Amino acid sequence: MLQSYEVTSDPAAGVDRLTRLRGALIAEGLDGFLVPRADAHQGEYVAARDERLGWLTGFTGSAGFCAALADVAGVFVDGRYRVQVREQVADVYTPVNWPEVQLGDWLQEHLPNGGIVGFDPWLYSVAQIEQLRSQLDDSGIEVRESRNLVDAIWEDQPEGPCEPVFAHPLEFAGESHADKRARLAEGLRTAGQAAALITLPDSIMWLLNIRGADIPRNPVAHGFAVLHADASVDLYMDAAKLGAVGDHLGDEVRVHTQGAFLGDVANLTGKIAADKGTLPVRVAEACTGELIWAGDPCVMPKACKNPVEIQGMVDAHLRDAVAMCEFLAWVDDHPAGSMTEISVATKLEGFRRSVGQLHDISFETISATGPHGALPHYRVSTDSNLTVEDGHLLLVDSGGQYPDGTTDITRTMAVGTPTDEQRDCFTRVLQGMINIHRARFPRGLSGRDLDALARFPLWCAGKDYDHGTGHGVGAFLSVHEGPQRISRISEVKLQEGMILSNEPGYYREGAFGIRIENLIVVEQAEALEGADDRDMLGFMNLTWVPIDRRLIDTSLLSQAEVNWINTYHATVRDKISPQLGEKAAIWLTSATAPL
Repeated sequence: MLQSYEVTSDPAAGVDRLTRLRGALIAEGLDGFLVPRADAHQGEYVAARDERLGWLTGFTGSAGFCAALADVAGVFVDGRYRVQVREQVADVYTPVNWPEVQLGDWLQEHLPNGGIVGFDPWLYSVAQIEQLRSQLDDSGIEVRESRNLVDAIWEDQPEGPCEPVFAHPLEFAGESHADKRARLAEGLRTAGQAAALITLPDSIMWLLNIRGADIPRNPVAHGFAVLHADASVDLYMDAAKLGAVGDHLGDEVRVHTQGAFLGDVANLTGKIAADKGTLPVRVAEACTGELIWAGDPCVMPKACKNPVEIQGMVDAHLRDAVAMCEFLAWVDDHPAGSMTEISVATKLEGFRRSVGQLHDISFETISATGPHGALPHYRVSTDSNLTVEDGHLLLVDSGGQYPDGTTDITRTMAVGTPTDEQRDCFTRVLQGMINIHRARFPRGLSGRDLDALARFPLWCAGKDYDHGTGHGVGAFLSVHEGPQRISRISEVKLQEGMILSNEPGYYREGAFGIRIENLIVVEQAEALEGADDRDMLGFMNLTWVPIDRRLIDTSLLSQAEVNWINTYHATVRDKISPQLGEKAAIWLTSATAPL
């Protein structure tokens, strides 16, 4: 199996580890140390060697950080993880609601007389440290670079990954890496910039049309790169990874050891483009050229998928829908009490394997029943595994990595007879998802301008959810990809070719959780008869999997919403039914019947 169900969190171990870290603080002459969930490449996902936050505290969420002081250790998490963090960390740690509570304010509260707080300059970006120091102006608190004190006490820390890199073929990339390099280099020359520093693994993968396996579930390899204005690239990556792609990279991509990166950065001259939000402090300090905060040049081109990439995503989602429909038919064929969260996840992985071309799952499957559904990023283990019981809602959030695309889908299913409350909440979540699908909006708007559309039906009932409505998705790359989002805080303008998730939810702690998720592509909206000529965008749907009709309260729906659901289900039936086995095809006919 691709997914492991081992227990990965041990709250009790965090007690001794914090004690040892505090001993290292004293030896280092520090009053505190910051422990992010980050690595030197500043991507969202980290290898086992870089799971410092989880190792120290026991918290295994994908976002958060710890500020460890002599007498208090705060674990900062956002709304997705506030139940999870309480379950995973020992009492010596204090959960802190972030971003409502900012780190600078928290430090001033707990170090009222000032002090010195250390951080590893490889693990924090220039923007993060600038913001923190700004928050601490006139506080008497100093933020100082330090060796990594977690590494100093982590005796059995894993080695860094060194997995083989392979070429991503033109038939799926849609543009050669020579053309990509030339296109981005022209932008550097136009801006008068000599080079750009690239630290994000998925940016390097996209630019050079390569993929790797250094991060679980994400086909990326660790390394650094410098793109020059002449379209050549210096790639800093372990040569042992690159044996299979030498001819693919060609002479204009020069390979160096990763250890040579800082020295070469120090020798760059002229204006050097970089992204303040992701460039590590240590790299910025090494640069003697003029740093220009122009952003990572790969981020926007990567976000706006070309027609070949979009077609690959279409094909991958149709393949994935077959697996999902076979899976949902299997779930409905098994009565309450006969399934567990682990058996559900393993069965789904088996269906994805059976349709062919599965490279990996795109993240650890969230298979959550009953109260576990209220944990948006729940990870089932052998210790937490629940039986799927009558009256439960079963929430399954999953995806696949295919050579032509990345999928991410959530479906919430009724087990037995749902309650009126469950149906009401589900229907409001569904209405929010439909609002996003149907949205037409003027060019120039960002995700924050659309986010309320998904929340409005819940707001009408005094409800909400504590995560964004949608994240960007890569094409056979990271399932979470910036910079585009549908979120209250996203200011990135939506453009054609951007792929996003559409996943509103609702979570009742201790009872149930609901989330419904499709992937969508930003496209030019069709002209409306009699409308003015304003430039409008809309969304094309990628995900074709039924939505549980048993959980829909039709009395809450408008006729337009009923029509959308019926049209969606008819399209699902037409696209997917011919590819299903006989039993699943019969199930799909029933599951997509008109409301």
